[in-house]
Amino acid sequence: MNLTLLSKDDAMDLYDFELKNRAYFEQSVPGRGDDYFVIENFVRVLDGLLSEQETGTCYFHLIKDDAGEIIGRLNLVDIVNGTAHVGYRIAESFAGKGIASKALQLLLACAKERYHVHQLLAKTTIDNLSSQRVLEKNGFQLTCVLEEDAVTFKHYSIDL
Repeated sequence: MNLTLLSKDDAMDLYDFELKNRAYFEQSVPGRGDDYFVIENFVRVLDGLLSEQETGTCYFHLIKDDAGEIIGRLNLVDIVNGTAHVGYRIAESFAGKGIASKALQLLLACAKERYHVHQLLAKTTIDNLSSQRVLEKNGFQLTCVLEEDAVTFKHYSIDL
């Protein structure tokens, strides 16, 4: 398993990953809507993400297996004054195998040096116990529980 930064070359593989796992992801996180899965819209969103990555305000990582297949995503977004939000998603066929924990551990090891981040924030829906375990296993602390747009989230943070 390795982390690679998102590139334009990953577009179709990432689209396939998102489409294949859509129903699974929507069981635990709010959906992205049907428009996201129209290929032209997906490419437009990807171009926007790559532009953000170029500015250094966000870094989008793909978690790939040894054969180069995308098995997950791990993102640092909204980097401001050394604080970033982290989010991740793992393919259904790789869930429960420790991939998210290992990938987050890799990111934590380099976030401060490579991206100049000293605090990470994360949130999960209140019933996403596996995601909460991943965060807690990696040292994140629960900071609060808030309702946002009729969805209850647990918020976490870690100082690096």
